[in-house]
Amino acid sequence: MRKLNATAAILTIVGGLNWGLVGLFKFDLVAAVCGMQFGEVNLASRIVYTLVGLSALYLATQLRTLIRTSEPTPTTSVTA
Repeated sequence: MRKLNATAAILTIVGGLNWGLVGLFKFDLVAAVCGMQFGEVNLASRIVYTLVGLSALYLATQLRTLIRTSEPTPTTSVTA
């Protein structure tokens, strides 16, 4: 499960960075890596976009667990 969470996080970060580049510079990194121009789509880019979307969907379903495990657990101190 840990590898799935890491993979989903990495793919979601890639998607977020790609959208940031599109918004700021009208540059589609996924298209460029797949050898295409901005706005073009082929099978490879569709696979990447689909995996990014599925990763975001998976992380959305895991959000409650991710938040709960990232919060520090309260500790009790024993004084003598």
